[in-house]
Amino acid sequence: MDLVVARPEGLYCPPGDFYIDPWRPVERAVITHAHGDHARWGMGHYLASRDSEGILRSRIAADMPLQTLAYGEPIEHHGVRLSFHPAGHVLGSAQVRLEYKGEVWVASGDYKVEPDGTCAPFEPVRCHTFITESTFGLPIYKWPSQAEIFREINDWWRANAAAGRASVLFCYAFGKAQRILHGLDESIGSIVVHGAVEPLNKVYREGGIYLPPTVYAGDLKKGDPRLKHAIILAPPSAGGSTWMRRFGDYADAFASGWMMLRGTRRRRGVDRGFVLSDHADWPGLLWAIEQTGAERVMVTHGSVAVLVRYLREMRGLDAQAFETEYGDEDDATSQEAE
Repeated sequence: MDLVVARPEGLYCPPGDFYIDPWRPVERAVITHAHGDHARWGMGHYLASRDSEGILRSRIAADMPLQTLAYGEPIEHHGVRLSFHPAGHVLGSAQVRLEYKGEVWVASGDYKVEPDGTCAPFEPVRCHTFITESTFGLPIYKWPSQAEIFREINDWWRANAAAGRASVLFCYAFGKAQRILHGLDESIGSIVVHGAVEPLNKVYREGGIYLPPTVYAGDLKKGDPRLKHAIILAPPSAGGSTWMRRFGDYADAFASGWMMLRGTRRRRGVDRGFVLSDHADWPGLLWAIEQTGAERVMVTHGSVAVLVRYLREMRGLDAQAFETEYGDEDDATSQEAE
């Protein structure tokens, strides 16, 4: 029996009778992380990593029926031994390890392999079968180091501040925004954030993650002198809205893995694109798969066909596709409304 199968409600564990990141309401849901395409309202019972509790309660409901486990802490249900292990994606993100009658499966959820200081770093987990995402599962995707990207962001902000222009940086409100905040040079000027970002900053700070001081944009009026040297972090949905008028003359940019493609940058209509993703790139995906030692790999959402073919033909693995309804919070065209 496969430990995980695809059902209309989501990825299902038959012996354990629970779902992993279901996209329709079910009685028992195991959640890898709190992005909206993986953690949805309406489940009878949620199980997630302890580090994700604050974010989940903030984004779903404060009184949601949530049980949490520390990373590595096991629990057994119907003979299935389950534990969470760091995925390095966002605060609280976890891989799900399942063991049943000597068979071990790991469901990755979303992950990246470069540590970033805002969440527990990715931890390879040995298994027989690995369920991996493939958001950026094409050889063209190879990320520059985040240190290089943060230098570019700070240099761009510094140049705009010297010219007396605000810098508006569009990024996803949960995970990406906090990662950027963690890498900003706060000596350049004020750091202003959209109302979708600030509540999540609070959860990160309460979780012991350092973020520089931020100013809520709603507290600033048009013409505030701080804006001439400020960087403003906002979700993509704010672009072109009346909310932007308070910043006067500004330069704008977008931070996403998709910014590696010039066409994406043109479609966004921004001045700059910064290649920063919270997902593994092509080398990262291959490295993570190799580290698991898995002989069987199930590939979900993203460039599934390309990765499946590569793993079969070049690595000799039993690779297959799982049909899922996960989106990509790193894609400006599929983000949740903020």
